[in-house]
Amino acid sequence: MKNFAPGVWRLKEFPGPAINVYLAEDVLIDAGRRWDRRRIFAEIEGRELSMLALTHVHADHQGVAKDVCEARGIPLACHAGDVDAMEGRRPVAASSHPIARTASWLWQGPPHTVDKTLAEGDEVAGFRVVHAPGHSAGEVIFFRDSDRVAICGDVIRSMSYATGRPMLAEPPDFYNLDSAENRRSIRKLADLNPSLILPGHGPAATDMAAFEHFAAALPA
Repeated sequence: MKNFAPGVWRLKEFPGPAINVYLAEDVLIDAGRRWDRRRIFAEIEGRELSMLALTHVHADHQGVAKDVCEARGIPLACHAGDVDAMEGRRPVAASSHPIARTASWLWQGPPHTVDKTLAEGDEVAGFRVVHAPGHSAGEVIFFRDSDRVAICGDVIRSMSYATGRPMLAEPPDFYNLDSAENRRSIRKLADLNPSLILPGHGPAATDMAAFEHFAAALPA
């Protein structure tokens, strides 16, 4: 695992960070795709876990959730807006676009009961839950006020999906529930004045001036 801040690690992935899974103290944040089972279980071996908390319920973030929760006997948490998707009552795919539907077909894990419903202001492993919808109805940012570290799921990405190279960008429209709402959530992230952003896809964002410029340049 790679350590980014006190008590915060990113699980390894070869060749580089593309589908990110984090550990915050003893809480696993996100659960990759269903075919990430081997690497996730290898990385958490020997570590005590108290909860699995999801930034949002898309196929590349909930894939191994059921396996981890059942194997470790830990509760699953996500925002109220994504509970129905996690429990199988509505589609996990963000839209009916063929790419989004194919990604869900390839990566989606089985449904699982949500034991803890997250809401704005809740605390998870010392991080404050900030509701940041748009990419999904229940997207959240985990924000630690003490050092301004933000684990932001897919509110932004820091890599090109085409080349894998680092870049700051919005999620593609076909992966979003509401792109305009997601832009408002990006501005909400900027208003938190983060010192470090740990996204769901790509390397850590450490240049906050570049992030502020990116957020300010977004269309209304």
